Amino acid sequence: MDPVEELRRRGGVARVATLRDAGVSEHALRLSKQSGGIRTVRPGWVALPDADPRVVGAAARGVVLSCVTVAERSGLWVPTASALHVAARPHAARVRVPPQVVVHWSKPVVARPPDALVDDLPNALALIARCQPLETALVIWESALNKGLVHASRLRQLELPSGARRILEMARPFADSGLETIFVHRLRWLDVRMLPQAWVLDRRVDVLIGARLVVQIDGGHHVGAQRTRDISHDAQLTLHGYHVLRFSYEQIVDRWHEVQAVVMEAIAQGKHLW
Repeated sequence: MDPVEELRRRGGVARVATLRDAGVSEHALRLSKQSGGIRTVRPGWVALPDADPRVVGAAARGVVLSCVTVAERSGLWVPTASALHVAARPHAARVRVPPQVVVHWSKPVVARPPDALVDDLPNALALIARCQPLETALVIWESALNKGLVHASRLRQLELPSGARRILEMARPFADSGLETIFVHRLRWLDVRMLPQAWVLDRRVDVLIGARLVVQIDGGHHVGAQRTRDISHDAQLTLHGYHVLRFSYEQIVDRWHEVQAVVMEAIAQGKHLW
């Protein structure tokens, strides 16, 4: 069996023992190393020359990629760029990593297989709950639920740390973007019903407050034909008695006080009530 092909099938990095179990001979491994087709990154681990350098680095240091790094690799909505985060066994010796790398010594919620170099998403979410501010963690958890990468019913059956269980009880799968999660989370104190991705007049709206106050949040994709459809829907909502507030990414992220003031005044005027 060709060790290069087998290694590529496994993501470019693997244990030698795993390759041997798959039928790769010691002779074939030695020839591939001599030809430069594969390289040793740590005793017992080999990689392809073009393998993901972050995964190779994890193998070289005996850790796994985890926390927000796994969230980013999974395509989840992560509010800000973060340093590389890895996880090590709870009683592992000191891990030699660059100073900008964050190391989590922790017992995983779901056992890590010997070949794992990228953490299971439930393990990453548990670390995110401990590592990140509450709002950031909630954004990432709701993104994972919305994309169907995890399910609340499964997570409830795991022995989650208290911080992770708190976020699980708060998180909902309805928010279509992190901006919606941020908006609803920051206004929870109002004690008014807020429903992300509510179905109104044959289309979803970002947030429905009460019975008829619609909040639309413009991300970077609200241009061209998308923008035209949004404006047309706003007009139909208004004609049917709804009140529409539209905010931009910049307003939500950088000028939140203005957004909150407008929403508070709209509610004070009863715009959310029929």
